[in-house]
Amino acid sequence: MSEFVGEFDVSSRLTEQTYHCRFSHLWNGVATRHSDSVDTKFLVDGRGVVVGLAHPGFVQFTKQSGRDLSDREASYVAAQYLREQLEQEDERPLYDVSAADVTRIIDQLGIQ
Repeated sequence: MSEFVGEFDVSSRLTEQTYHCRFSHLWNGVATRHSDSVDTKFLVDGRGVVVGLAHPGFVQFTKQSGRDLSDREASYVAAQYLREQLEQEDERPLYDVSAADVTRIIDQLGIQ
């Protein structure tokens, strides 16, 4: 899985607590959660956390770029969203990322 996002640490801006995050895998959320999403799983301090990326964000990217977002790129988008939430100490077992946030992060990361 080295082609996906590597392990990373995130420090809370509120308490300076550090979270250790490791990407596990991704799958289609339609099958498991009946959600129009691509779900990614991370281990945050050993606990499973799902970051569900809204599929319409992928569709928008494809329309704009003329290509599909790769699984590897999706792992980076999910990791960035997770970083943002943990920096605010917003700890949850499941994050549903809107299409607007997916496209915002794609732009922020410079994925073309």
